[in-house]
Amino acid sequence: MKQHDANFSASDNDGATTNHPTRWWLWITVCIAVAGGSFALWRYYSPASAPAPAKGGVKAAAMPTPVFVALARTGDMNIYLTGLGSVSPLNNVTVRSRVDGQLMEVHYREGQNVIKGSLLATIDPRPFQVLLGQAEGQMARDREQLENAKADRERYRSLLKQDFIPRQQLDTQEALVRQYEGALKIDQGQIDGAKLQLAYSRITAPISGRIGLRMVDPGNMVHATDAGGLLTIIQTQPIAVLFPLPEDNIPAVLRKMKGGQLPVEAFDREMKANLTTGQLVTLDNQIDPATGTVKLKAVFANRGMELFPNQFVNARLLLEVKKNATIVPSAAIQKSPQGAYAFVVKPDKTVAMRQVKTGPAQGGDTSITEGLEVGELVVIDGAERLRDGSKVEVKEREQGGKAGKDKRGAPPAGSSTNAKPRS
Repeated sequence: MKQHDANFSASDNDGATTNHPTRWWLWITVCIAVAGGSFALWRYYSPASAPAPAKGGVKAAAMPTPVFVALARTGDMNIYLTGLGSVSPLNNVTVRSRVDGQLMEVHYREGQNVIKGSLLATIDPRPFQVLLGQAEGQMARDREQLENAKADRERYRSLLKQDFIPRQQLDTQEALVRQYEGALKIDQGQIDGAKLQLAYSRITAPISGRIGLRMVDPGNMVHATDAGGLLTIIQTQPIAVLFPLPEDNIPAVLRKMKGGQLPVEAFDREMKANLTTGQLVTLDNQIDPATGTVKLKAVFANRGMELFPNQFVNARLLLEVKKNATIVPSAAIQKSPQGAYAFVVKPDKTVAMRQVKTGPAQGGDTSITEGLEVGELVVIDGAERLRDGSKVEVKEREQGGKAGKDKRGAPPAGSSTNAKPRS
């Protein structure tokens, strides 16, 4: 038994001695794999390493960032409300014939400007002249009968005083006189009606304005019931523009209208050309529930025909003028989750990130209500490469640019922020 146990123990020790190196190699392999995976994950999720500095080492890496700046200035900021509207004539009249007849003559040209009362067309007047003659003849006959009836009435009155006729005969004669007097009034009405029909045969302009295209040519029969009419006249001087504004602007507009007239500028579709300037006259009496807007009406003199009916224009209403506002170019305002900010250039040629509160913006400029002082320099180009405290080099653009020699963006003469060009 002892010999057997000894043999068994020896065999176990040999097996342990044989498997021990294999387990160590397995653990080493696992550790290497875990380390390699961890390093790969760290390299994948870690930010990219900074590029190697250029030739020159630390001096090249610390070079100032070139930027363009503008001066925070004080001025008047116009507050505008803009809406896309359409030009509408103050009056639009479709001229129709008021009598039936043949169109004999046309006395206008298409597109002509006419004044009120100008002769436009003539309808054959002969039928109405005939009716007028008949009415006048009827009136002449009835007038003579009336005179005869009045003479008989006077004779009957004399005979009644002498008791030669009964009272009833005189009463009958007086009734006959009144009948003839009524007939004369009817005849006068027929004469006036015939004269009116004759006047309607001459079609005149009901308003002053511009004539459109002709709808009926001479020689055609026209009727008072024709739907299309003969022509249209629209009033173009002055002319109106209807444009919508959000309902939230109604209280401010009404408040300003109490203080006087509000100017309105009409721009083309691209908001580049100022066509003409007019005045706001009124607002609609209700809000459109589908759009939440209210229509406004402005009137323009339109002496040079700058506006044409049904033309689309951008109407810009000057609501108020904010006096002595701090103004910077809108390009200087940056956005972040914490709000708006701007980079201010300090005298030591570094920048400070300054939180600002903005007011109304107009025409590429933004008013600042808090955070900037008049005379400070703000970065308007190159801000994306800056951090708080970054060193900068102020550049100047050619004339007409955003900064440099441009009046709005030029740094003040003698300012310490004017860096000399590097050689």
